[in-house]
Amino acid sequence: MISANIFLGMPGPTSMIIIVVAILLLFGGKKIPELMRGLGSGIKEFKDASKDEEDNKDKK
Repeated sequence: MISANIFLGMPGPTSMIIIVVAILLLFGGKKIPELMRGLGSGIKEFKDASKDEEDNKDKK
């Protein structure tokens, strides 16, 4: 199982902790909620745009 994680490049718990700490150090605790809010609104806009595009294809 461990060799599969290394081979496939899947991060383990230690790697995830290091990544989270690095993000906290780079952006700070106060900036992360703003970044997540922006990411969420971007995803919502993308879904709405793709849904509108599908509706336009159906009408043609």
